Amino acid sequence: MAVNTQTQTDAISFRPASRIASIGVSKILQIGARANAMKRDGLPVIILGAGEPDFDTPDNVKEAAKAAIDRGETKYTALDGTPELKKAIAAKFQRENDVDYALDEITVATGAKQILFNAFMASINPGDEVIIPTPYWTSYSDIVEVCGGVPVLIPCDAEGGFRLKADQLEKAITPKTRWLLLNSPSNPSGAAYSEADYRPLIKVLLRHPHVWLMVDDMYEHIVYDGFKFVTPVAIERRLKERTLTINGVSKAYAMTGWRIGYAGGPKALIKAMAVIQSQATSCPCSVSQAASVEALNGPQDFLKGRQASFKHRRDLVVSALNAIPGITCRVPEGAFYTFAGCGGVIGKTTPKGKRIEADSDFTDYLLEGAHVAVVPGSAFGLSPYFRISYATSETELAEALRRISEACSKLQ
Repeated sequence: MAVNTQTQTDAISFRPASRIASIGVSKILQIGARANAMKRDGLPVIILGAGEPDFDTPDNVKEAAKAAIDRGETKYTALDGTPELKKAIAAKFQRENDVDYALDEITVATGAKQILFNAFMASINPGDEVIIPTPYWTSYSDIVEVCGGVPVLIPCDAEGGFRLKADQLEKAITPKTRWLLLNSPSNPSGAAYSEADYRPLIKVLLRHPHVWLMVDDMYEHIVYDGFKFVTPVAIERRLKERTLTINGVSKAYAMTGWRIGYAGGPKALIKAMAVIQSQATSCPCSVSQAASVEALNGPQDFLKGRQASFKHRRDLVVSALNAIPGITCRVPEGAFYTFAGCGGVIGKTTPKGKRIEADSDFTDYLLEGAHVAVVPGSAFGLSPYFRISYATSETELAEALRRISEACSKLQ
């Protein structure tokens, strides 16, 4: 009897879940993988795509991790954070943000990305809307979609400081709106919201009590030029009952690989997030939690020095980019990224005769022609821009900027 091989092939073919049909691997990771492959082939590629500080984790934090291992703290911990870490987080919120959270209003997870996932999975029903200003960190909208929600993307360009305005927020709110998600200072733009910037948005939220607020404060300690960081709950206490304030140790303490994120929020939300985490990863790494206690409770004076180093690099990058015809770059208030406009090179032709139609064409040209890896603005929901991460050495930055300038000069 003949075997229907087509039917057999169909039967064993993998069928991905519909929830990820429109979602791919992060563009940042794709560009990084491509650039690293070129480096392995011997090409002198400079990668300015990763959002990772080039500083090392502080020695006192590493010593705390070693001591935890020696004490045998290598077992499961409480589901969403040890009492010791939650106490350190509560003290941090009170000390630095003037916000009080009880221990059952705090959650700890394997990075801030899991905090976001837990919160959306615990709160979004199919069709619920999440307002996200663009440019935005690439994972925001994808996580919303995976959780069954609908991202409502609001373009916020350089002329408006890459910040959401009150009239934009008002127009975007519908009966289906579940969350507004804000990130300050921002990845990818470096834009930050001052108290004056937040207040008009808060007034809108107070008029719409069904809309909850999620704020990603991960770059809190990386701000420049006297900018005063503030988180919304510290401005308006009435928002506390419907706000999730997210932070972590990854950026300020150079602990990206330790994978610890945390948040403070209403007890009912935190409890629901714990249900999701219990069925996903369970507790965060015990050793990383012990290290994070030291990071938050230990000396903080080194932060100023690192902040000054990042500021010097920012000034180097912004100055060099603005000197290139066709490129414009706003001065960011924080984080370690520039989000430069490249509209002036759209429509030009490369030395190989390829027309640059979009920012992704421009970044491809920089990678192939100048061996500099940057990320197109389209990956962050806003074109025509490109992001540079200046969390790398000044020597590499200077050489990369020289190459970018030379590559742009060859465009016709």
